[in-house]
Amino acid sequence: MFPAPVRLAWLDALRGPAALAVTMHHAGWTFLPGVWAEVDRRIDLGSWGVLVFFLVSGYIIPASLERQGDLRAFWVGRGFRLLPLLILACGLALVLAAAGLLPGPKGLGERPWPLVVLGNVTMLQELLNLPAVINVTWTLSYEMAFYLVSVALFAARQAHRSAGIAAVLAVAAVPLGLLLPKATIGGRADLVAAVLGVAVVVAIAVTVLGAGRARTVAAVAGGLLGLALVVLGSRGGTWQGVIILATMFAGTAIHRAERGTISWRAAGLAVALVVGCGIPAKDDPAWVLAIVLAFGAFGLAYALRGRTFPRWLPWLGTISFSVYLLHPILLYVLPDLPSFLLALIPLSALTYRWIEIPAQRLGKRLRQGRGAGLR
Repeated sequence: MFPAPVRLAWLDALRGPAALAVTMHHAGWTFLPGVWAEVDRRIDLGSWGVLVFFLVSGYIIPASLERQGDLRAFWVGRGFRLLPLLILACGLALVLAAAGLLPGPKGLGERPWPLVVLGNVTMLQELLNLPAVINVTWTLSYEMAFYLVSVALFAARQAHRSAGIAAVLAVAAVPLGLLLPKATIGGRADLVAAVLGVAVVVAIAVTVLGAGRARTVAAVAGGLLGLALVVLGSRGGTWQGVIILATMFAGTAIHRAERGTISWRAAGLAVALVVGCGIPAKDDPAWVLAIVLAFGAFGLAYALRGRTFPRWLPWLGTISFSVYLLHPILLYVLPDLPSFLLALIPLSALTYRWIEIPAQRLGKRLRQGRGAGLR
């Protein structure tokens, strides 16, 4: 085992390039559409980046949950990690859209605004077929579904089954994708979206505030809701959505193999099934290369986890969430690629320093102040 800073460095060294890949995908289509069309038909760098993010989340999130051993602390930590910057970025995007500097979110005026707020604050808007204030936040919907399922497995004491879950999800993605090629939660199903969104909020609230059997039941119910939303609400298609969830559990399986709680053979089989069943999830050669190279990059970084990385690379990973959320806004505010690139990293460093770090510290104090929960 390596010291914690070294072990974390390789994950941050992955996050940085992943955020830049997504950024360059959008910047390329904005500023250099002709050139980027040639790149994009060979490899979808945006998909590569988000798949790397999903693998990193799969590796680290259940480990963090199990290290804390506390469902309340987990949800408080996730909330203070993601929501402050997300709310700030969404507010900024709406203000700029009102000023005519950004195009308004697609479909924003067609749905009740309380419902849109519910979807974006819970980060489930993608799976509830609601408008996203910032387009890249669709990935956070899958992150939330993964959190819900992971919490359910932890509460039911089934978290060790990650390799089997990844394998089952990967294999099930194929027939589910053929039966449900498009999201079932579609159109303007306001009532359905509201009921599901509120149900998730209630499940999380009871998990955080409740105790004993009520907490366990709420956690398991939340996990079932998260899984159902991925199967029924994935706008990119059920096949692709379930593969994304399977990808995260493949990351978890790698972590468990490293810890010795499952065999490397089981983890390797899970990874092989996810990649094999994921390749045909999207009829696009650029997607094929993206998923293969995402797992390849994760494997390479894992193999190098004991090495020392250039300091700027893990640092870029620490500000990657700011890079990810802010770059769609800057694309419309700045006139050309050089000014966009020059502004993005300093601005992201500032929001990390003044928004993300204080929020994370506050969340940590609240977790420590409330004491232990379900252990």
